[in-house]
Amino acid sequence: MKDFTHFGAEGRAKMVDVGEKPVSSRTAVAAGRVLVSPETFDLIKSGGMKKGDVLAVAQVAGIMGAKRTPDIIPMCHPILIDGIDMELTLNEEMHSVEIRAEVRCDGRTGVEMEALSAVSVAALTVYDMCKAVQKDMVISDIRLITKTGGTHGDYERTE
Repeated sequence: MKDFTHFGAEGRAKMVDVGEKPVSSRTAVAAGRVLVSPETFDLIKSGGMKKGDVLAVAQVAGIMGAKRTPDIIPMCHPILIDGIDMELTLNEEMHSVEIRAEVRCDGRTGVEMEALSAVSVAALTVYDMCKAVQKDMVISDIRLITKTGGTHGDYERTE
């Protein structure tokens, strides 16, 4: 248990104290996708979903998800986020919605969870917006792509 920072000496969960860490510029990029049928893909692309513009709603939902991360992930610190960039694109070949989120802050703890939350909430929103026409959509490949800043240094995923 000593390698896990979210557990105290007694093995109980705790929130890590970041008060003594230096403030640094931090970024995180996460990505994921929602695989849909060709019919659902065409409805998303044409704007034909009854609930509205799937990509626009999912983009706003992703931003909201990043901002609410400490409300749903128990040990995450509230962070003053400097910026969130969401990118949702359609992949014709895979019949998928590709989701990418970049989160930035100057702080004492990273924004990886905020970026991953943004992607996850955007993907769930795509599902919600399309579930009336397709139930077997697949949310997949949610992953951290890069992170910068902090005492643990930079990370870049090799795919």
